[in-house]
Amino acid sequence: MTEQDLIAGCKKENRVAQKALYDRYSALMFSICLRYVKNYTDAEDVMIEGFYKIMSKIDQYSGQGSFEGWMRRVMVNEALMFLRKNHNFRLTVEIDQTDRPTVATIEDELAARDILALLDRLPTGYRTVFNLYVLEGLKHREIAEELGISINTSKSQLILAKKRLQEMILFKESPGVKRME
Repeated sequence: MTEQDLIAGCKKENRVAQKALYDRYSALMFSICLRYVKNYTDAEDVMIEGFYKIMSKIDQYSGQGSFEGWMRRVMVNEALMFLRKNHNFRLTVEIDQTDRPTVATIEDELAARDILALLDRLPTGYRTVFNLYVLEGLKHREIAEELGISINTSKSQLILAKKRLQEMILFKESPGVKRME
């Protein structure tokens, strides 16, 4: 079944098409949810809510752009809603109070699996801003609006996330990652 067939079937509330859509994309969408929500069970719940929204609002997909991209955005929004309900993003750190991270060349040596394992160990605020900025490509203004925080808080959370990742790498807190001397 093609993606267009799946979309058309889901718009008609065809259960076979809905199951096929879920089967095709659930692993990818779960990995997106897990990037934001560390707990496996919570990430699963977020994904299920996301698929419910996808199925119930599939008429809102205009056919312009990537359908997978549209679904990713729904999942990210669901994860952010979950995090807003369960975590305080109001932590404010002025950008001037943070140290500027130094450039770490070891990042080039890390495999994607190692990076994701490191991201899982970051505090929720750091991880969320890092994911939105680096992986989703949002600007600090957009992140601030999504999370209900200031632009400076978004910037400082990103700087602190990068600094913490660098510390984890340099101090060998990541198994399987070689430290460059």
